Amino acid sequence: MALMDFIKKQFIDIIQWTEDGDGTLVWRFPMAEMEIQNGASLTVRESQVAVFVNEGKVADVFTPGTYKLTTQTLPILTYLKNWDKLFESPFKSDVYFFSTRQQVDQKWGTPQPITIRDKDFGAVRLRAFGNYSFRVADAKLFHTEISGTRDEYTVSDLDGQLRGLVLQNISNAIASSGLPFLDLAANQIAFSQALATQLQPEFAKVGLKLEGLTVQSVSLPEELQKILDQKIGMGMVGNDMGKFMQYQTAQAIPKFAEGGGAGGGGSGIAGDAMGLGAGVALGQVLAQNLSQGLQGGSGAAGAAAAAQAAGSVKPEDVMATLEKLGDLKSKGILTQEEFDAKKAELLKKLS
Repeated sequence: MALMDFIKKQFIDIIQWTEDGDGTLVWRFPMAEMEIQNGASLTVRESQVAVFVNEGKVADVFTPGTYKLTTQTLPILTYLKNWDKLFESPFKSDVYFFSTRQQVDQKWGTPQPITIRDKDFGAVRLRAFGNYSFRVADAKLFHTEISGTRDEYTVSDLDGQLRGLVLQNISNAIASSGLPFLDLAANQIAFSQALATQLQPEFAKVGLKLEGLTVQSVSLPEELQKILDQKIGMGMVGNDMGKFMQYQTAQAIPKFAEGGGAGGGGSGIAGDAMGLGAGVALGQVLAQNLSQGLQGGSGAAGAAAAAQAAGSVKPEDVMATLEKLGDLKSKGILTQEEFDAKKAELLKKLS
């Protein structure tokens, strides 16, 4: 009798898992040296699945519900372990519970700027970050590909791999979206949808389902953002030389004031002052020419006024402005064609 009591104590009657914290994806039911009793109760709660693993192979997967473990509910294990012979072969199998609820607010981001090809600006280095949510969709596949025989597997264990998948697919997502950088930054929803589409099959390969992804910010490194701001400013003035000079003057004023306030760097102040003076003079000349052109001044009076205005431009002012234009070209703010056009227009004023 004592021997029978000992044997009964080795059998498990109830198998269940109550999640006691966030972040656990897989939990193995503690078996030790015990065995599952024929007719034991298995409880699988909503947002869970239970996987029976026999000798390293997945035998059965149970979805939410309450089950009485008999030869009818475990046909595969019955065949393997001969339950129909009343435990002549003991039944010992690992039971893994998988959490299938959404794991929300998982962060992703670019630790370093990534380089993409943009149709407006050429090669662009950008940063982006956001969050995503996922769930275990195929417990058997996740077990064989990721979690394996570990007693517990958490979201934090998976975090690095999933972040890597996001970063690996950003460039492809941007290319597939067809959005230039300026539209990309303004339309983050389209970017996030393109990135999610790119990532879904990658998550599915390991038994996961990507439920949602957001892009919270897209930005350029600081030095590139300054150049972009200048290029945007140039785009606003277009081919209007007067507005271009006014724009250059406005850009030079803060530098000139900063140099004067520092009380040093005379050559730098003089250079800014020359550029500022040239900008003002040429701006006035072009404004006059534009006004005369709009009034139809194509006769002798218009020509005389234009010649007089051109004569007011000093050669050193033109050279200083050409140096400024050359600096803008070297920084990529002006194209070679824009530089050549403005250079020709300036030299024409000296003829």
